[in-house]
Amino acid sequence: MNDARPAPAATAPATRRIARVEVDAYRIPTDAPEADGTIAWNATTMVLARVSAGGYTGLGWTYAHAAAAALVADPLRDVLLNRDADDIPGAWHAVNRALRNIGRPGMGLMAIAAVDTAMWDLKARLHGTSVVRLLGRAREAVPVYGSGGFTSYAIDRLQAQLAGWVGQGMARVKMKVGTHPHDDPARVHAAREAIGRAPELMVDGNGAYDRKQALALAEGFAHEGVGWFEEPVSSDDLEGLRLLRDRVPAGMNIAAGEYGWDAWYFRRMLAAGAVDVLQVDATRCGGFTGFLHAAALAHGFGIPVSAHCAPHLHAHVCSAVGHLQHMEFFHDHARIESMFFDGLPELRNGALVVDADAPGLGLTFKQGDAERYRVTPEAC
Repeated sequence: MNDARPAPAATAPATRRIARVEVDAYRIPTDAPEADGTIAWNATTMVLARVSAGGYTGLGWTYAHAAAAALVADPLRDVLLNRDADDIPGAWHAVNRALRNIGRPGMGLMAIAAVDTAMWDLKARLHGTSVVRLLGRAREAVPVYGSGGFTSYAIDRLQAQLAGWVGQGMARVKMKVGTHPHDDPARVHAAREAIGRAPELMVDGNGAYDRKQALALAEGFAHEGVGWFEEPVSSDDLEGLRLLRDRVPAGMNIAAGEYGWDAWYFRRMLAAGAVDVLQVDATRCGGFTGFLHAAALAHGFGIPVSAHCAPHLHAHVCSAVGHLQHMEFFHDHARIESMFFDGLPELRNGALVVDADAPGLGLTFKQGDAERYRVTPEAC
């Protein structure tokens, strides 16, 4: 049996019960071929969920295959209908139970992420406030780092992109490495030349290197002032991450966690001492609720967190996390979000600032602009 939906609380007013759950998928071509150390792609798919109650609609999204939309439509829709829109923890546990026999990690938790974020948006709107005020604001602005620098880029495009972010006031930028390891020292040197000595330079291997290769390259990267080495080896290789963390040059942080699905994943990574900074992605780990679970675990281990991708989605929840180091301003997602939404958090002096007076997430979806990108799961 897959449907473990409990009856809605008897005390929930009818106007607060979830009346409608809708979902669509949109496939958006990249503006140029993109690749990292392990894969290449030419399009990104956004799965957008809407949850409605009491005349209000909340929205949330994930970046996944369009098949995640099918999971929202069945079984998650039936699990959510008629539930109290205020009871986000109850809804979160119910949708997780509903995917037990289907498979929670991966696509399942990405589907949950879209509806969970939509419920936070909805709840804030029902109460006439913003998500950041509902969560509690720990910071006025969320520092970001520019992220792209794909291995498919020619050197001149790499340099222009990274230097452009520095020109926008970002104090740190990240590039991809690992497709052709022998080219990486020269690419990193070119990036440093483009941005100057002051900004922090970060590299992301996406698990493309083996342990000894990563350690050898770390020495050279350190000479270019690289302070962040993300997934130098596979994020499944916790021993390897710990080895790198212990042996890379001083001043270089080892980061991983973007593929974390649930609290058990993050707990294993933290208990292994595998990272200096834990990356958390709300679009993969079950939405804002899952993000807060992971952030609390990291806090218990004394490890800061960094939000992975989906910058305008993460801005509210990151504003509520005191031990957050920064948030990724990923080229693909920042571009898509600027195409599809009005009311985005403002980029100011290298940080995103949410409007705490706007209802919910403060966003309006531009349906007309997005419509031409809509797809069905079968089309992807």
